[in-house]
Amino acid sequence: MKNIVIKCFAGLLVITIALSCKKNNGGEIPPAPPPPPPVPGDTTIVPGVDPPIANTIGFFLDDWQAKPFMPPAYDAADIPASAGITVTVDATSIITKIPLSEFGHNAVWWMGPVAGDPKFIDPVTNLHPHIIRFPGGSSSDVYFWNAQQGVNPPDAPAMITDENGIKKEPGYNYGRTNYNWQCSLDNYYTMLQQTNNKGIITINYGYARYGTSANPVAAAAHLAADWVRYDNGRTQLWEIGNENYGNWEWGYRIDPSLNQDGQPEFLTGALYAQHFKVFADSMKKAATEIGKQINIGAVTVEGPTPEPWQTNTIKTWNTGMMTGINNKADFYVVHNYFTPYDQNSNASVVLSSALSVPGTMINYVTQTLQANGATVKPIAMDEWNMWAKDSKQQVSNVSGVFAVLVMGEALKNKYGMAARWDLLNGWSNGNDHGLFSPGDEPGISKWTPRPSFYYMYYFQKMLGDRLVNNTVTGSAAIKAYSSTYSSGQVNVTLVNASATPANVEVKMKNFYKGNRFYWYNLEGSNDNGEFSRKVLVNGNGPSLVAGGPENYSTLKARSAVTANGIRVTVPAWGAIIMAVDKK
Repeated sequence: MKNIVIKCFAGLLVITIALSCKKNNGGEIPPAPPPPPPVPGDTTIVPGVDPPIANTIGFFLDDWQAKPFMPPAYDAADIPASAGITVTVDATSIITKIPLSEFGHNAVWWMGPVAGDPKFIDPVTNLHPHIIRFPGGSSSDVYFWNAQQGVNPPDAPAMITDENGIKKEPGYNYGRTNYNWQCSLDNYYTMLQQTNNKGIITINYGYARYGTSANPVAAAAHLAADWVRYDNGRTQLWEIGNENYGNWEWGYRIDPSLNQDGQPEFLTGALYAQHFKVFADSMKKAATEIGKQINIGAVTVEGPTPEPWQTNTIKTWNTGMMTGINNKADFYVVHNYFTPYDQNSNASVVLSSALSVPGTMINYVTQTLQANGATVKPIAMDEWNMWAKDSKQQVSNVSGVFAVLVMGEALKNKYGMAARWDLLNGWSNGNDHGLFSPGDEPGISKWTPRPSFYYMYYFQKMLGDRLVNNTVTGSAAIKAYSSTYSSGQVNVTLVNASATPANVEVKMKNFYKGNRFYWYNLEGSNDNGEFSRKVLVNGNGPSLVAGGPENYSTLKARSAVTANGIRVTVPAWGAIIMAVDKK
């Protein structure tokens, strides 16, 4: 070897080069090999750059995980010869990293003791919502987490005042219940551990209003802080109350003659903010004592308030709450049931609401925060579903399409969290928000998954870890959500919000496609008009009158080679959920 040695001492540049004595091209260093030939149809890739984390997502990305693509087992399938609709995906135009908290669900205390029940544990483990809220919605404000069944705190009144000033049974619920049709708090915690999920807990704020002690706010805040201690770091996310601006909530109106700390009869956003700070201080002090960190959310009105039925409390809530809390909330909580209230909406109305409401809502909340001098912080939509009723909309295939659109729009609009209401409800002739059948549905056993389960399962199964931009040309009915994996592949979910199947071609920018693409085809059957109670996955359906294929977790994908183009037929009121190999 011939060595040329140049070293660097005190600013002197030193380089070491080793040359072989073997002659080659006249003794000179061999030239570098030529670059590979360009891939036909592809251009130079522009690298992607992760954008700054949106304020509306914030700490919800703290547990972000890179996701590798695992090619599924597949059956070869034909593709359409042509397509009049084009989706163009820019694989390096990154919108956001994808928070794991976008796929959440709501558990409820009346769902029974689910821990250890494979009919519940297995599908929820497969679904992996990451976040499961508890103990409920409105009933959270009459929930005593540490009480035995039927044992009320001495300052909890036997009757509570409703919105009309009428005394009613409160329907208190208890964390240490022994009823076999209820889920105790410890059963909930065990379920989270068994399904590898985490929680968000809604604490009892209503008790700060209707409690009859000398200082009901302190009593309620102390109860919440004790829950934090008992939780011992299992839960990071907490929220103070549920929809407390609403006249349907316990604590909205109280009997002033029973109150001992001078609270007004009707709740306001400003009073809630005053109380929120007491709760937050007590709960965070408790967390510090046990060496844990928690984040606490504040109840927020989600949209403009022009409706004549809305109370002054609703109309003034955000201003009073946002200015009074003085940025002590770690995140803001919104709820929405999207479709027109109490209407028998058709499929087009249901799906169009999923497309429009998330953007309108987050824009309203962020603008309201700014208008009230408050810092924009993460926004959690931890209750969402639809009001549509009386045609079995809520238990239908269209409800599954609706779920994909809501999750896609939540991602696109940069929510920190989204959680569907709920895992189990009541049949009510199909006016049932439950993801699973509750057992009173004719011909369907308890914990049978509804169509929405399958759409949510496959959407998350095929989703990457970064949301990227795409454009759709040729149809207003086709919606697309695209993502990339850290391992390099691309995912595209195509949703058809119309009654007509559509041929779609997917094209790529800044991506060298590999040899194959894979997809799952989800669609309804021929029962119940627009609102089929069944979902077919790659042609496989349920053996019962409702639901989807029992072997969903082992179903093979469909696949075709990319050399002939990436084209699929998106079924009416259905979706194609695909992934494309990298070169």
